Amino acid sequence: MQAILALEDGRIFQGRGYGAKAECYGEVVFNTSLSGYQEIFTDPSYAGQIVVLTNPQIGNYGTNHADDEATRPYIEGLVTREFSPISSNWRSQQVADEYLERFNVPVISEIDTRALVRHLRTYGVMRGVISSLETNPEVLVAKARSIRKMDGTDLASVVTTKVRYEWDTSDPQNANEDPLALSPQPALPEPDMHVVAYDYGIKRNILRMLAQHGCRVTVVPAQTSAEDVLALNPNGVFLSNGPGDPEPVTYAQENIRHLMGKTPVFGICLGHQLIGLALGGKTYKLKFGHHGGNHPVQHTGSGKVEITAHNHNYAVDPDSLKQSEVDLTHIDLNDNTLEGLRHRSLPLFSVQYHPEASPGPHDSHYLFQDFRKMMEEWKK
Repeated sequence: MQAILALEDGRIFQGRGYGAKAECYGEVVFNTSLSGYQEIFTDPSYAGQIVVLTNPQIGNYGTNHADDEATRPYIEGLVTREFSPISSNWRSQQVADEYLERFNVPVISEIDTRALVRHLRTYGVMRGVISSLETNPEVLVAKARSIRKMDGTDLASVVTTKVRYEWDTSDPQNANEDPLALSPQPALPEPDMHVVAYDYGIKRNILRMLAQHGCRVTVVPAQTSAEDVLALNPNGVFLSNGPGDPEPVTYAQENIRHLMGKTPVFGICLGHQLIGLALGGKTYKLKFGHHGGNHPVQHTGSGKVEITAHNHNYAVDPDSLKQSEVDLTHIDLNDNTLEGLRHRSLPLFSVQYHPEASPGPHDSHYLFQDFRKMMEEWKK
């Protein structure tokens, strides 16, 4: 099966098609992770995006139910150097080719992904089309140029849960980080904290991490009012990751303003950006974003460097925040973007990266313990 990737600037890549025989549209970004492709497929933060994986061999360990971060893949399409039609791993339950075909995700492989990534680094992320149906490159370039831009697009309201639900730790897949592990997982502590988590595109491993720190979690839709959340009597509120531009998500910013000072608040990724906006700051779009599991971030207080997982296209402008109110806690060592903040007087903090990262790295797990300590102190 032949496939074509067409970018809006007219650059064309021709390769072999896998997954679904279909056509997909989205913003083309690249991820530098060496493993964890299934977690990337199923991360709701990738809604509206075609993902290029820089690791040259993808699909070789198959897929399984335990590694899903959501009920289905959210990437629009996948670009790889080599895509394995077979799997060689004892945990595999389905080859990646069949898995993506089942969810109608097209794949283009056997192209020069290094050239593509260098092109995106030079000119910035851009809209693109993968097609194993249309063979005319000019037609596909025109389609790429007609795709709605990510700027100004609220995707949190698209991917969020439609109904409130309780995170069920009795489900083996929910209770443990890896139900297929050879050694038994430690028993979860008895939950003595109640956390209400806003779902802007939440990942399952975030919910697992909260449960591992003794939290009973109620997940609510993105547009749930602050009043309804406070009526649930939470010990703390969590603001999740998610896709799209944070600026048009005004309902979330307003809710955060109403929650500040009334309960502890912890935000990750999109949640971090929304906190920045709620505090009166501004966000901006990065040239090619941060996507990967190997980004060095420094804690400004201790000087400690953490290797972290990232998946974001937007960042909070540190100069737009009031330094008298906000402590800038984490800085990216690659480009000096703001990666974490904490309010100086209110129980509120956030990070731009993913401390729950699965498969890793795990340097930043301590942030969930920090959230728990904040809730314990507030409870007193």
